[in-house]
Amino acid sequence: MKFLIRFYNYYLSPDKNLAKRLRSLLGFTPSNLRLFKLAFYHKSASNEKLYAIQSNERLEYLGDAVLGTIVAEYLFKKYPNSNEGFLTKMRSKIVKRKSLNRIADKMGLDVLLSEYNNTRLSRSMLGNALEALVGAVYLENGYKKTKRYVINKILRGYLDIHELETFDDNYKSQLLEWCQKNGQTVAYKMLAKYKFEKRDRFKVAVMIDGNKVATADDFNKKSAEQTASEKAMYTLGIIADDDNDD
Repeated sequence: MKFLIRFYNYYLSPDKNLAKRLRSLLGFTPSNLRLFKLAFYHKSASNEKLYAIQSNERLEYLGDAVLGTIVAEYLFKKYPNSNEGFLTKMRSKIVKRKSLNRIADKMGLDVLLSEYNNTRLSRSMLGNALEALVGAVYLENGYKKTKRYVINKILRGYLDIHELETFDDNYKSQLLEWCQKNGQTVAYKMLAKYKFEKRDRFKVAVMIDGNKVATADDFNKKSAEQTASEKAMYTLGIIADDDNDD
């Protein structure tokens, strides 16, 4: 039955162009095109189509959990002699927002997002769409096939795992080291704590020699400090800004 539906989607459906693009992207033609189309609708867009009151948030939630599990299992098997700390850091490097944004960009998800959203795209929307896409693949094919897709198409196709092993993404530590070398002081100041989507959110500033250099918001105070530290390093020219994140 699924074969017939997929045949129809690819050759006869009004969304056959989407089906063909998804086949190129995924390696198979989805039977539930509606689900995969939903993966590219962001909540900020005001669509007048079928998905006007829906977005990819629920699929993103599911995909985030599935992706985290697959990456954890992949790393557990790839590094049999590594400790929990190393595995946790590696997983964080892979599934953090900036990494997912870059992967989604390389996959060309911006084209699909532009087609289904009449709003300005932010880089975070790319990572959200990637997670939603993984969620859709999981609902369509189950865990085993989703794991195969994530490992073969995403992890091996768009990531250099060995480069990540030596990449230091502890920006707070790097900024502190830079300040110490240059005889400057660094401190963090919480500017605000507020509710967003029924959760506490923190706005933090990086203060260097008492001057505010960068700010960041996040649901976790430590994560906000890390992001603010990274922004400060870009501002100070310590690292090159090759990924202008919104």
